Amino acid sequence: MENNNCCLYARYSSHKQNATSIEAQILEITAFAERLGYNIVEQYIDMAISGKSDDRPEFLRMIEDSSKGKFSRILVYSLDRFARNRYDSARYKAKLKKNGVKVLSAKENISDDPAGIVMEGVLESMAEYYSAELSQKVNRNMLLNAEKGLYNGGFVPLGYRVIEQDFDTYKKKKLVIDENTAPIVQAIFKMRANDIPVVEIIDFLNKNGYKNRKKQAI
Repeated sequence: MENNNCCLYARYSSHKQNATSIEAQILEITAFAERLGYNIVEQYIDMAISGKSDDRPEFLRMIEDSSKGKFSRILVYSLDRFARNRYDSARYKAKLKKNGVKVLSAKENISDDPAGIVMEGVLESMAEYYSAELSQKVNRNMLLNAEKGLYNGGFVPLGYRVIEQDFDTYKKKKLVIDENTAPIVQAIFKMRANDIPVVEIIDFLNKNGYKNRKKQAI
């Protein structure tokens, strides 16, 4: 008798997506499972984790559970949710195959014939290409922002503060020198230029009441 039990795997990778993305994936996957007559017995969900690596807790738990006979299919919204790395995709699909488990995409109609093998490979290659291209664009844009003194997000460096400034037709956040904390940075550079050891610099800063960005002792 065929095992109609399946699980679903959903993932989003960045701060630009959120739980709504997961809900949309689950809705599509659930409808897909109903059409195929599969029974979803488990959900594995990784939030704000990239698919470029296998360092995903729920993904790894799902792979481990595949050896327990709980399900025969893993349903994903699209193959790039499973992995954006062809090596990881092939490696884990080989493990799943040994466990009698297959990955099915709700949005990509991939047949079981030789043409389906080619199609799956093309889709996985495109997912990896898109991920690499996006990473390249992001890094390039961040570098351009840095050259213009624009704020890329994250922790504001000591000695700077963030302001909003008109940039062409829209506003952008810009890093500018913070008159209150800049002297701390200047003092650090001056002492290092005079070959004063780091330990002595830290001791000097703390004794003189200098604080870091979080208002804590340096």
